[in-house]
Amino acid sequence: MRTPRPALAAAALAVSLTACTAQAVDEGPAEDRAPAAPPAKVTVADRTAGRPVTVTAANGTLVAVKVTAADGTVLTGRADGGGTRWTSDRKAAPGASYTVETTTRAADGKETTARSPFSTPAPAKVNKLTLAPGKNTTVGIGHPLSIVFDLPVTKKADVEKQLRVTTSNATEGSWGWVRDWSGRDRADWRPKEYWKPGTKVTLEADLNGTDSGGGWFIRDYRTGFTVGAAQVVRVDLDRHRLTLEKDGRTVRTIPVSGGTPGGDKRSWRGTAVLMAKEGTINMNSETVGLGDAYDKMVDHSMRLTWSGMYAHAAPWNAAYFGRANKSSGCIGMSDADAASFYALVNVGDPFEITGRDTKGTVAEGNGYGAWNVDWTRWRAKSALG
Repeated sequence: MRTPRPALAAAALAVSLTACTAQAVDEGPAEDRAPAAPPAKVTVADRTAGRPVTVTAANGTLVAVKVTAADGTVLTGRADGGGTRWTSDRKAAPGASYTVETTTRAADGKETTARSPFSTPAPAKVNKLTLAPGKNTTVGIGHPLSIVFDLPVTKKADVEKQLRVTTSNATEGSWGWVRDWSGRDRADWRPKEYWKPGTKVTLEADLNGTDSGGGWFIRDYRTGFTVGAAQVVRVDLDRHRLTLEKDGRTVRTIPVSGGTPGGDKRSWRGTAVLMAKEGTINMNSETVGLGDAYDKMVDHSMRLTWSGMYAHAAPWNAAYFGRANKSSGCIGMSDADAASFYALVNVGDPFEITGRDTKGTVAEGNGYGAWNVDWTRWRAKSALG
């Protein structure tokens, strides 16, 4: 009597997966065969990229299912209570090839193994993202977890569902969707209050196979950072003074000069977060819409907004430090004060800026202005709110 030999089934996907089946075939002579139960029949259901892979069995049950991508990645999944339907936890990615390997058991206990390959079409557009802070960095207590997307995100809820933030101390926080200064879609995760020093933050963005509406993601992302010292910079433009506090104690008080009142050269107010310590850079007023007012190299430059507000050394304004606001919008100080202050502050430190004559509050997307939105309104910016 011959041993039943499994037949391999193929599945191909042009625009969507076509159904594919695999079943045992008994080729032994009829007179040598005992009456047998119908063989189990396996179907890989029709699926397109961005949907879970589903495998069903008829005339039997699924003993094991393994879905493996060409790069070796395995899509885990689970069967229903009756063992006749299996669904992958992750979605099939676009432009990927998979092999579905199944073991089924017929009613008479016979098991059959089959393999079925399929491919998904390449995406027309691929969406990518930029993460901040950088991986394995240490930042100040005001830095949000920020994601800027290369292409539009019209399916914000679908994307947000794939973003998992964990912290070492169960920090309460929420995603909020904002328009980045560049015009691109951006999602920031900020805590209800400033981070606690020492908090470790991890992001798992399981986006591979997710359609953003403007393009497909074809990979996952991982990042993490640590929160450093509790430092807050308080800038009083009316008193022309900057104060650096660490753990609630004053570390430095520096006379400064802010933006000139009464026009486009005024400073922003509200909370801005130190985005980068850029050192010596060229500052050109034409790049921020102020004509040809200045074009010079500036030392100890600390970026606070995308629109061009910095804290920096401004020795040409020495006569006004501590006395008057006469800058083109930045917070200027002496060379010596700027050098020592630059060494003390960290990327992510919040600058809380007050003053009667300013040009408005720092917007959420102009740097990291989420702290200027109260907690209730910030949570409402979540696509899952």
